Amino acid sequence: HVQLVESGGGSVQAGGSLRLSCRASGFTYRNYCMAWFRQAPGKEREGVAATSTGGGRTYYADSVKGRFTVSQNNAGNTLYLQMNSLKPEDTAMYYCAAVPASCLRFIRSGDFGYWGQGTQVTVS
Repeated sequence: HVQLVESGGGSVQAGGSLRLSCRASGFTYRNYCMAWFRQAPGKEREGVAATSTGGGRTYYADSVKGRFTVSQNNAGNTLYLQMNSLKPEDTAMYYCAAVPASCLRFIRSGDFGYWGQGTQVTVS
């Protein structure tokens, strides 16, 4: 079955950078949309970035455009999120998610069936 394992979270000062990784296993379909979400205490889960393992467009939330970059390795089983120019409002638990479908313009948590356990990002 599908497993997603995130890593790379931590604490950083405002303006700094972090790189998150999400290693996927158990994929059986040819194409998956893989995405990053985040959830801060007391707030709804927010879609941050998404890309398809089979290629195609990437999508970003307006709040991270120009600062975050989503990418994947050649095998399509590891998703990355390079986060630059971090702000205190980026503080949240970051989750990796996947669904055997093409990515849609709007990254909605209800569209994704597989989730990782999350990794904490704290910006001070």
